Amino acid sequence: MTTADTFDAVVVGGGPAGATAATDLARRGRRVLLLDRPGRIKPCGGAIPPKAIEEFEIPDAQLVAKIRSARMVAPSDRHVDMPIDGGYVGMVDREPFDEWLRERAAGAGAERRNGTFKRLTRDADGTALIHYRPADAEDRDATISVRARAVIGADGAMSSVAKQCIPGAKELPHVAAYHEIVRSPAPTSGTGLHDFDPARCDVYYQGKLSPDFYAWIFPHGETTSIGVGTERKGVSLHRAVQQLRTETGLDRCQTIRREGAPIPLHPLKKWDNGRDVVLAGDAAGVVAPASGEGIYYALVGGRLAGDAVEALLLTGQPKALGRARKRFMQEHGRVFWILGIMQRFWYKNDKRRERFVSLCDDPDIQQLTWQAYMHKKLVKAKPAAHIRIFFKDMAHLLGIVSPWQKAAAKDAESAS
Repeated sequence: MTTADTFDAVVVGGGPAGATAATDLARRGRRVLLLDRPGRIKPCGGAIPPKAIEEFEIPDAQLVAKIRSARMVAPSDRHVDMPIDGGYVGMVDREPFDEWLRERAAGAGAERRNGTFKRLTRDADGTALIHYRPADAEDRDATISVRARAVIGADGAMSSVAKQCIPGAKELPHVAAYHEIVRSPAPTSGTGLHDFDPARCDVYYQGKLSPDFYAWIFPHGETTSIGVGTERKGVSLHRAVQQLRTETGLDRCQTIRREGAPIPLHPLKKWDNGRDVVLAGDAAGVVAPASGEGIYYALVGGRLAGDAVEALLLTGQPKALGRARKRFMQEHGRVFWILGIMQRFWYKNDKRRERFVSLCDDPDIQQLTWQAYMHKKLVKAKPAAHIRIFFKDMAHLLGIVSPWQKAAAKDAESAS
């Protein structure tokens, strides 16, 4: 073992959370090591809202597609299209996007190293020692150690840093996600269920594909992500994706790569060890329930972790690390709570999924949903719309309004 010098902060994990934390701390003049395991690509739909593009200065060149509508598909194959009025959702390919984030951190002054985190110990004066295996090491037992005044664990949902340092991290529940990246087909015209629109994301709420989550088809320009997630054991994600590809004709597209990974279901109750370690991104559990959205919240979590570490380095007060979770939950906790209720209720069975998709046909719900997603805030400006939505929800919940009643009425009207 060789011992290197001391860093102000060692960031374990170079995804959106870790790279953002490293960038922010390096820009403040801190000596930062960004340690990342090469070859790791998370299965991800790749959606980032305008709020993320603006707040984290993501250039247009990183967007491989601009999505202008979403299609929600019910168990019966009835579907609802939700156009984005005057805006778009950016799409990124995680492989080049994450590398761009890491390079931005290096450009800000962070030192990049490729390696696998092994463990955290303490030296004689209590300073954290980060031990890692270099990616190019021929000896499997080869280990390098560095000293760290602070450590940010941003190494994913099954975070080794979290499991070693944070109480309760080993019990973090998660959804298993799997997707296949394929060569995008040529666009097809029409409004049929299986037409392909490179500016539209398709979301399948069907128990045959996922009993408790959803499946997706998300265009990424030249490529497309086809995936599914579930918390249930014994569900074949590979089979579900193959079924979706077959039914949509995407089985004829060239498969470029296949990826799988866990996605956490809710934020951990504690993100720091009360001393010198704080978590960010998936390691902290910040993936939105119901939607599975994680990139924006990872970027935010990385920034808040960087702020907390900066406060620790300035004051020497370990309690500063607790601000990362406190600030995140103050800003986003209510949204996570609401989305968690939605997922537990509406995704429970196909009958409820059918009603959920039928609700998405409502203009009030579409408008408020897109506003909340695009700007990451619950919309309070239109109380009348919220009241209308409440009564519509209750009507669907109680069965007073049957699913697709509105669509059927439209069909009858057009036929006459």
